[in-house]
Amino acid sequence: MTPSGSFILHVTTAGERWDLLAWRYYGDPTDYSPIIVANPNVPIEPVFDAGISIAIPLQQKSLVGPSNLPPWKMSQAASG
Repeated sequence: MTPSGSFILHVTTAGERWDLLAWRYYGDPTDYSPIIVANPNVPIEPVFDAGISIAIPLQQKSLVGPSNLPPWKMSQAASG
């Protein structure tokens, strides 16, 4: 199965992990689920062997959102 949408093709080096790919491409090591979902034929192992092609889905993320606003700004963001 080929992933749909926009993605980057990453070829692994020995020892890379799902969380390291998420950190490299998304800046968040816990955001690896979209990468796993886009690669159903890749076994979920603790580390990768070298030479595995991994599709990294492109994600549009807002830099400003409720999670990174100070508390006194959150009510203003909710009201628009």
